[in-house]
Amino acid sequence: MSSEPISRRARPAKAPLSRDVIVRTGLEILDRHGLDALTMRRVAKELDTGPASLYVYVANRDDLMAAMLDEALARVPLPTEGTWQERLKALITAAVAAMSRHEGLAAVALGAIPTGDNALLVIDHMLALLKEGGLDDTAAAWAVDLLYLHIAAAAAEQSTYDTKESTEADTLAEADRRYAALPADRYPMVTSLREVLLAPGNRDTWGLDVLVNGILNTPAR
Repeated sequence: MSSEPISRRARPAKAPLSRDVIVRTGLEILDRHGLDALTMRRVAKELDTGPASLYVYVANRDDLMAAMLDEALARVPLPTEGTWQERLKALITAAVAAMSRHEGLAAVALGAIPTGDNALLVIDHMLALLKEGGLDDTAAAWAVDLLYLHIAAAAAEQSTYDTKESTEADTLAEADRRYAALPADRYPMVTSLREVLLAPGNRDTWGLDVLVNGILNTPAR
């Protein structure tokens, strides 16, 4: 083996850094290794650079995760078929799926006002659909707040299920064992409705119907 030094000019050129490259690398690390592995140092290592170089493009890990969330929302299709209610529900379902696809990203949306380009496209489309449904400006604005909160919470729950080693059936079985052991005199309603509480069903669709119907029938005051 030759002991001669290798010229730096002979090495492959590194891809130029950019915010987009850093965000895509962050998503790759998140999907391969999980949320705990996502650090600025790990991203820098993957890009063959130092952590300080990343701060030119992202302020910190929180900023990186917010950008990763917005990148995930770029995959949300904007429905064009059906009534405005059907399109709204399809948009919400797609946004939940996009947010929950990557561990931990949905939590970024909780308690934050959407400001990313792709998140704002989803918001803009929801507003257009709500206005098409006849809501006034205030009701539409408040409805978007509620619906975006639902999207984030539903996605956070789904993401938690997806990253657990146990299945949803295992989770339900564990809860059922706990409920079955409850004293009926202290928890009369939970014990009497135990089967219904833990029964499978189309709860997601029902929940969206409740939200949309409630928004339509509750004027903003």
